[in-house]
Amino acid sequence: MPIRSVFRNSALLSKLVTADQLEQAMLTAGVATENAAGTAVSAAEVDDAVLANRLIEMGILTPYQAAQIKAGRTKFELGPYIVTDSLGQGGMGQVFKGVHRVMGRECAIKVLPLHKATADATANFMREIRTQAQLDHPNLVRAFDAGCEGSINYLVVEYVPGVDMRKLVRRQGPLTQQQAASVVMQAARGLDYAHKRGLVHRDVKPGNILVTSQGMAKVSDLGLAGFLYDAENDPRAGKIVGTADYLAPEQIRSPGEVSHLIDIYSLGCTLYYAVCGKVPFPGGTARDKARRHCSDTPWHPRRFNAELNEEFVEVIADMMEKDPKARIQSAAEVVARLELWAEDAVPITPRTIIRSPWSAPPVPSGADDEKENLQDTDGEESASGEGSASQMSQGTAPVASGETAPMKGRSKSLPITATAAPPPLTSQEVITRTLMISIPLSMLAGALIAAVAFWFWR
Repeated sequence: MPIRSVFRNSALLSKLVTADQLEQAMLTAGVATENAAGTAVSAAEVDDAVLANRLIEMGILTPYQAAQIKAGRTKFELGPYIVTDSLGQGGMGQVFKGVHRVMGRECAIKVLPLHKATADATANFMREIRTQAQLDHPNLVRAFDAGCEGSINYLVVEYVPGVDMRKLVRRQGPLTQQQAASVVMQAARGLDYAHKRGLVHRDVKPGNILVTSQGMAKVSDLGLAGFLYDAENDPRAGKIVGTADYLAPEQIRSPGEVSHLIDIYSLGCTLYYAVCGKVPFPGGTARDKARRHCSDTPWHPRRFNAELNEEFVEVIADMMEKDPKARIQSAAEVVARLELWAEDAVPITPRTIIRSPWSAPPVPSGADDEKENLQDTDGEESASGEGSASQMSQGTAPVASGETAPMKGRSKSLPITATAAPPPLTSQEVITRTLMISIPLSMLAGALIAAVAFWFWR
């Protein structure tokens, strides 16, 4: 009589493993496992961890599914989709990798957890679903399906095997001029398609641009997007919406009068980050960043990447003009300006992703719903707590702020120059400068003491 355990019971209840498959895994795992006496253990004696690994080796379970089953969780279905992995968790949702039970197509499933499904959040989620359903472009993450499993709403989009630009730069350092031009040019193509249909993204940033190992780029997360012609039905119209590190000045001063040009500014900040490895205005609070977007100029990009040429830097500066009228006027123009460098781009090969040692969230069930609101704001500080998640890009959750008061500041942009405070000194530089000052002073003091002593004893 086989030993019953949480793992074995949960594996059968999940319907991912049949009784025959479980028995086969137990038998083969037992043959491969020796006890203290050096003989193969019986099927009933097989450790759950060994059994789980065997089911993974047989291709019956994924590592994520095995870990969830070990914890006694049995729900892996959302409509016709089977959840196979966790891709990320943002301020307003969780994103899972899944596969259609019949078609076998991999996808990403964005879920609105029950404890966050307020009337407003649900309305915004449905708005995102309908917005994304109207778009079909190779440089935009496509929507496949949407549905409701019990009380859990979900959106199914294409799965992009890669990593978002923010994680890519953090792991591998700044991109080359050619690589950055290729990725941003592709993102601009997707945005141009959306802009021509009256849609403004409103949260363009590195975390929302997914990059594959072949160098293909796709803009993701339309959770904060809105149609310019439908402002009266947009609950975020007239509010400061987006991520503080990439907000256009007019988004801050007059959020009720924005246009597609805010996406051009944000894309310029994204290009700056791609080649510098830093946001234009690091440090400070969200309010500090907003003020600096309105009045300050960032460090010259060549300070962080000496291989950039001035023509390329001019493109960044033209995209980041504080005056919308002086800014590059369309995403199509961005494409044309960057084509020169994008043609020579070498495909980006993201390094192997190291899985997090922390437990991945379970599939929401409505009854056993996780209530944590995890948010990583490193390098992308947000202004408030409303947002959405799309694939792995949503380790940093975009947010929307209810502030509507414009901030004062110059509207005319200056060329990108080194106007920020100098970088802090290293410990070695501090010691060197201290010695350079203290040694001459001590010598002077010694000479004065000697002179006084000579005069006194004369």
